[in-house]
Amino acid sequence: MKIALACLLLLGGPLAAFGQEHVKSALDKSPRHHEWVEVQNGDRKVHCFVAFPEAKGATTAVLVIHENKGLTDWVRLVADQVAEAGYLAIAPDLLSGMAPGGGRTKDFPDQSAATEAIYKLKPEQVMADLKSVADHVLKIPACNGKLTSAGFCWGGGQSFRFATTRPDLKAAMVFYGSFGLTKEDAAKIICPVYGFYGGNDARIGATIPATVEMMKLAGKKYEPVTYEGAGHGFMRMGEEPNADAANRKGRDEAWKRWKEILQGI
Repeated sequence: MKIALACLLLLGGPLAAFGQEHVKSALDKSPRHHEWVEVQNGDRKVHCFVAFPEAKGATTAVLVIHENKGLTDWVRLVADQVAEAGYLAIAPDLLSGMAPGGGRTKDFPDQSAATEAIYKLKPEQVMADLKSVADHVLKIPACNGKLTSAGFCWGGGQSFRFATTRPDLKAAMVFYGSFGLTKEDAAKIICPVYGFYGGNDARIGATIPATVEMMKLAGKKYEPVTYEGAGHGFMRMGEEPNADAANRKGRDEAWKRWKEILQGI
């Protein structure tokens, strides 16, 4: 116990215990402007990380929705990489107020505790938080009035769900996530939905055919792409220093596709 506590303190706190040093280093070295903002949703305050592109004019906004681990350094790095590609990124901490003492992701004792809290969130609260954050980013002068969403794992499902509630959304990116789409849900979707899936992710892969059929029946655009050999979470695993070839290839190809989609909006 004493050794574990000592390691925790050396790493800089609870969240650092499941952080990635190469991710923190990349964030520290980023030349782009980052800032934290608090977005009001009723009596809730949603902490959000914002990354600004180095661009001459206003750009499309990307609402980055975190995994079931909460708003980790890796999700912040994704937001920074979106900004590097030339877009305004905002990543809300949907665990705001849910940690011990009313804290957020960084205030949980470990990753397991954060994940456990994620699955206690009510869908209505999550959607309301995302709506408030979307409304906020659209008012930032650096935004050109266009909004997209992108989510990973649990956040991928939320990105799909958000598309059912947001008629002004220009595109929803779903990275290896599912939320149980119904006929009624599909009918509410206005924007195209783009899926990014790992070939070695049978749990999520099994949901794709039904989603394809549901979206087809509703006359909606849904384009799933499966990256062979990549596993669940390949966007995160694919950029680790010791990433295997399939995850790295999946990650690189998915990033290329994502940026091409954004360029067309």
